[in-house]
Amino acid sequence: MKEEMIQKALLVCGVTLTILFCLGPFFYMVLTAFGRHPDFLLPGKAYTPTLDNFRVVIFSESIPFMTYLKNSILISAISAVVSVGLVSPAAYAIARLPLPGKAAFLFGALGISMFPEISLISYLFKLMSAMNLVNTYMALILPYIAWTMPLSLWILVSYFSQVPRDLDRAAQIDGASRLQILFKIILPLAAPGVYATGLLAFIFAFNEFLFALMLTIDHSARTIPVGIALFEGFHGQIPWGQIMAGASVASLPVVALTLVFQRRIVQGLTRGAVKG
Repeated sequence: MKEEMIQKALLVCGVTLTILFCLGPFFYMVLTAFGRHPDFLLPGKAYTPTLDNFRVVIFSESIPFMTYLKNSILISAISAVVSVGLVSPAAYAIARLPLPGKAAFLFGALGISMFPEISLISYLFKLMSAMNLVNTYMALILPYIAWTMPLSLWILVSYFSQVPRDLDRAAQIDGASRLQILFKIILPLAAPGVYATGLLAFIFAFNEFLFALMLTIDHSARTIPVGIALFEGFHGQIPWGQIMAGASVASLPVVALTLVFQRRIVQGLTRGAVKG
């Protein structure tokens, strides 16, 4: 009995510490965003709640914050949808067809994605300048698609491999083509993996900083991470309250997407597909 109580106590302590470690910075960000003074944790400093930081960030004419947010959502959504759409047939082919060198191809794609961004940005800037794409959505969408495709490929190959092959054989007996099997059977059954992959690609593009910094010039194409980083330039000092308010608002799209799709992401991959 004592051992069970000790195990439960250790489990509760471990879970509590993990939650505090993960959510502690988020709670501090929110408190700072709603606080009048960012140094409220210092001795003798009282916490005074206010909405001034959010008013400045959202409604100030000198900070086109909502334009940054719109740019980030559009660029990230397009990049994620296109990336998942392009790699889905490739992931199905690798998971199902007897192709030679599949493992080498997967590891090669993963290796390419590991190149540091700083080593590519100068060549990418020259390319975008030659194509007159600097400070446009396409200047960010194209690199984001290329950067997220290897990750999307690996995740989808893993999910597609877990779908029973008997479903493919049954569909082929009924006269279905490979594309019909992919779009009518595999993708619906692997919907949790598809949504999870799209969400990860969206988050990656939404949080990316270096490409967005180097390939945009003004607010017409600039994204949230760069916009928040430039708050210091607008005010001549570091406005921590406004930075935290901007970060709080910027986290809402990702949180909303996770809440909307969490049921599909966590549900069984082939739930109800095969009996017995």
